[in-house]
Amino acid sequence: MQLFIGNKNYSSWSLRAWLMLAKSGIDFNEVQLVLDTPEFYQRLESVTPTLKVPTLVDDSMVVWDSLAICEYINDAYSLGKYWPTNTAQRAKARAIACEMHSGFNGVRNEMPMNIRAKRSVVLSEQAKQDIARIEQIWSEQYNEYAAQGGWLFGQWSIADAMFAPVVLRFKTYGITVNSAATNYMEQVLNCPVLQRWVEEALMETDIVAIDEAGEERE
Repeated sequence: MQLFIGNKNYSSWSLRAWLMLAKSGIDFNEVQLVLDTPEFYQRLESVTPTLKVPTLVDDSMVVWDSLAICEYINDAYSLGKYWPTNTAQRAKARAIACEMHSGFNGVRNEMPMNIRAKRSVVLSEQAKQDIARIEQIWSEQYNEYAAQGGWLFGQWSIADAMFAPVVLRFKTYGITVNSAATNYMEQVLNCPVLQRWVEEALMETDIVAIDEAGEERE
């Protein structure tokens, strides 16, 4: 099994898929490519029609898109355990994951993932609304499920994979949230699997200029 990913410092979508595989304990090989280079697209030409990462290659199966990769691993290798077992909770978890997958463009565009940096940005109203909604999700879910494990639905799920890069963004740009949402952020940041990714991101030296947003902060 091969997982094609981009720079660990910048590639938020790669992180989501990588977390799923790493959490699952599946043996896989990382194929890391430098974003925004000719070599990146040349290497992916024979792999995926989208020319994007992440892309998972499992024998003859090719799966692209982070959420699709998470669903594939959950179905094919994990007995469905990375969604809640309760039908209503599972539906809500999918809704929250899809909300992140398809929305929050203000945060996504104005606060690119940049693990090595500490930055400040002037946020649009759209980004502020996105932050408020994310804070609402994190705090409501943490307050409901903290005693069951501390993740969005108690135990770690695909919903947590979707929001992990947002936690890293909030850390980079110094975004403050309420106490329950802060507790959830700490839960994510203390995850040993995520810390492995962060440690490797901090060792990278490539610069992707488009993702170097904002001004340096203390």
